[in-house]
Amino acid sequence: MTAPAFEVWGDPIDHSLSPALHRAAYAHLGWDWTYDRRRVTESEFAPTLAGLSAHHRGLSVTFPLKGAAFAASTRRDRRAELTGAVNTLLLTHGGPVGHNTDVGGIVNDLADHGIDRVDAARIVGAGATATSAVVAAAEIGVTRLDVVARRPEAAAPLVRLGTSLGLEVTSTPMDVAAFRPAQLTIATLPGGAAVPRAAAEALATDGGLLYDVVYGHWPTDLAAAWTDAGATAVQGQGMLLRQAVLQIRLFATGDLDEPLPDEESVVDVMRRALVGG
Repeated sequence: MTAPAFEVWGDPIDHSLSPALHRAAYAHLGWDWTYDRRRVTESEFAPTLAGLSAHHRGLSVTFPLKGAAFAASTRRDRRAELTGAVNTLLLTHGGPVGHNTDVGGIVNDLADHGIDRVDAARIVGAGATATSAVVAAAEIGVTRLDVVARRPEAAAPLVRLGTSLGLEVTSTPMDVAAFRPAQLTIATLPGGAAVPRAAAEALATDGGLLYDVVYGHWPTDLAAAWTDAGATAVQGQGMLLRQAVLQIRLFATGDLDEPLPDEESVVDVMRRALVGG
């Protein structure tokens, strides 16, 4: 019998750490599953998906394919519906089932850092990952959220989403002199994005923990400002790990909430692979 096959798709894709994470978990669990990477453009997504063989059981999806994966899903979980983004496809006889495991990755990694409930938070940036961050903020009990963006009009969809989830949401331009205090700042800017020094310093003042989803360009301008202010900044490798754990749960049982066998030992192995990879 052919072993179940899984892949991560994106464009570019060579930088992806997902194969190291998944393969380490499969080996530790004694599963003969395979996990590979494939460069797929937006225009290639639908025909490539249609051409997969029956032994393909699931996909991890990264930039710029999360919208295409959303459109291809015959069913979606609540997090995917709220964000309009799918980063995990479970391939079933009834069609692809779409999930957004980025939200759970943020929530679970924040818990690893001792953050499981926060009242006031900020999100810096207004891209696709910021949408997942808004949902994650709601799930950890945030009631007051400030969206900080270079262009306030870009923040409007995030304000609407947060408001629909019962949050008090404001939008603040990045060039103000001061920001409202927060217990948590989630930065979702692309890796290598420059932040003016004055803005970075203002954000680091009473900004709580900086949770920066970037992990390939470290330290970011914001992380440097947090360090200079004597505050704590963490990067997004843990989010990548925790969302991969959720993906493997889905691939194994179809249930996001069903832990893997001896899951903590699996997480330890994946964490070592992440450091080594």
